[in-house]
Amino acid sequence: MSTIMPSEQGPGAGDEEPDSAEPRSGRPGTEPDYRFTLANERTFLAWIRTALALIAGAVAVLHLVPLQWSTGPRLTVGLALTALAMVITVYAPVRWLRVQHAMRRDRPLTTSALPLVTTVGVALVCIAVLAGNFWT
Repeated sequence: MSTIMPSEQGPGAGDEEPDSAEPRSGRPGTEPDYRFTLANERTFLAWIRTALALIAGAVAVLHLVPLQWSTGPRLTVGLALTALAMVITVYAPVRWLRVQHAMRRDRPLTTSALPLVTTVGVALVCIAVLAGNFWT
């Protein structure tokens, strides 16, 4: 019994395209391992969940929680949470796209400012909440 080599199989056999340098999207590069693409999507969705949580916090501060604050501190905290949610919502898809392009081109990933912006924003909101509790 002999083994048939791909070159001996005849015309049309084995004509499947290997990972081409041109993905279906028409952009140059190679298809990354699907696990990395899925991880990138999960990270994007985590940022969107964070933005939704911040919006829920803003709604709670502005309308649901019976805080004994004056309108100024309550509005400041609610708007700060909303603004931070907007920044994350706008930047998350940009970051997802940059990572996707870097993976397709086999380039290193750039550092994201989003974790730092989120950390500083949440810290400022925490300070505002503390100030609102002590000085109103």
